[in-house]
Amino acid sequence: MKKAKSGIVIVVLAVAIIVCLSSLVVTYPNDYMLIKQFGEIVRVIDEPGVSFKVPFVQEASPVPKELQLYDIPESDVITKDKKTMIADAFVLWRIEDPVLFTRHLNGQVAQAQSRINATVFSSMKSVISNMDQAEIIENRNGKLAQDIGDNIGNSLDGYGIRVIAVETKSLDMPDDNKQSVYERMISERNNIAASFTAEGKSSAQKILNDTSKEVSVMKSEATAEAEKIKAEGEAQYMQILSNAYNDENKADFYNFVRSLDAAKASLKGGNNTLILDKSSPIAQIFYGY
Repeated sequence: MKKAKSGIVIVVLAVAIIVCLSSLVVTYPNDYMLIKQFGEIVRVIDEPGVSFKVPFVQEASPVPKELQLYDIPESDVITKDKKTMIADAFVLWRIEDPVLFTRHLNGQVAQAQSRINATVFSSMKSVISNMDQAEIIENRNGKLAQDIGDNIGNSLDGYGIRVIAVETKSLDMPDDNKQSVYERMISERNNIAASFTAEGKSSAQKILNDTSKEVSVMKSEATAEAEKIKAEGEAQYMQILSNAYNDENKADFYNFVRSLDAAKASLKGGNNTLILDKSSPIAQIFYGY
């Protein structure tokens, strides 16, 4: 009897342990935990820790909560100017609503990636098809990814998925037409540089012409002012002479000095003879007339 009782106790304890263990639910920080009853979701646990469920009736299914990365396969896209480019991108995404994610995608990450691949590729194709090749190359530093993300919008919200970012790892041209595109871009940049150079030369010539005109005007004004000052100086000089020899004695002395200067000038070159007419002003000085 004692052995039978001991066996029953052991069985009861084992069943209790099994029931207890089957009712425990451990939720990790990077997971949602869905509690299902007969296939229907009755509760979502989004905080880490230990909780309980009805044993044997309810079951727990984890759904990832952390940020996930999906590498989109390389694909060809056509630009607005009908050029082919090879796009290689990746997506950062996470599950925002585990209930919708489980109902529409069976809680399978692989199905979510397939849906993301189709949506992102469609958005990328739409955005790139509305841009020229040169514009795409210029905007690959961030604006292109932003436009693709904006185009996706909330199209994946119905699956409980949120796209955080779409980044292009590479967006390149096929090898057979890279060189021609590079040469065309170099030619366009050279044309722009030549246009800027021509504008600079035109501006420089205009500045030079304006400066030459200003210098010419300044020189003309300076010459006119110099002539005016010179004329005023000569006028003052004549006025001083006139005032100096205004009386008769000073006038006679001035005439005497000028006559001597004239006679001195005539005796140059070894000529010591001076022949004068009696009516000459110099002869009148010597004769005392």
